[in-house]
Amino acid sequence: MAKEATKPAATITEHEAQEVERANATGKQPVVFVHGLWLLPSSWDRWAALFEEAGYSALTPGWPDDPDTVAEANANPEVMANKTVGQVADHFDKVIRGLKRRPAVIGHSFGGLLAQILAGRGLSSATVAIDPAPFRGVLPLPLSALKSAWPVLHNPANRKRAIPLTYEQFRFGFANAVSEEEAQELYKTFAVPASGAPLFQAAAANLNPWTEAKVDTENPERGPLLIVSGEKDNTVPWSIANASFKQQQKNPAVTEITEMANRGHALTIDSGWREVADTALNFVRRFV
Repeated sequence: MAKEATKPAATITEHEAQEVERANATGKQPVVFVHGLWLLPSSWDRWAALFEEAGYSALTPGWPDDPDTVAEANANPEVMANKTVGQVADHFDKVIRGLKRRPAVIGHSFGGLLAQILAGRGLSSATVAIDPAPFRGVLPLPLSALKSAWPVLHNPANRKRAIPLTYEQFRFGFANAVSEEEAQELYKTFAVPASGAPLFQAAAANLNPWTEAKVDTENPERGPLLIVSGEKDNTVPWSIANASFKQQQKNPAVTEITEMANRGHALTIDSGWREVADTALNFVRRFV
């Protein structure tokens, strides 16, 4: 398989630069939030407010070219296409290197994979990976995970596109553990098209030695890591999260995993978000 080509990283936006400047000016411990596919940085707004109240400086950078709002993203999906794991990781790397203090990093789904990549580069003081997408060396592929990714993976041309989810696909992949009414509201409030490339990268990671979807699990500078798994997650079931945990246990630093009962992939944005956020906050507090 050919080495994956990465587009040049996008420049840091004015908003991201302001967040870095503010974190450095306050001297508070920074916490960087990393969103995954089909969501925007605004999906972290309530988390950011909670961590700010707890005395941290919260940063919610986007993936390169992320629109500001869900409406803009749905109106112009093409701007979100062709974003690879390596490109997005390098963008967050650039943001983090502007900080005077090494941040805690919290990521969800592909953001959970990115958080582990950043930790593997020694850029995180403590990391929480929530329902994280798999990396090279993580072998389980449950049928529900394949079904969740199928809206993208069924067509190879989707690698270069931005793909929206239908409500039914969102209901299965994200919102299967909430009521119909809440699922509809989450879809309307948060769902946006997503770059197809990362799903193809993750799907082929164990076949491609040069994949960008890989994590340095053995770097002694990785820092403490918590993996959070939603019990009812169809997209990243326990078997994937636990396989990631077992890979990460090779690291000398603290490595923990916890399962949130009765929670699906929407656990960071649904009505039970606070329980997950408190779990992450308590872990970060132990170390930074």
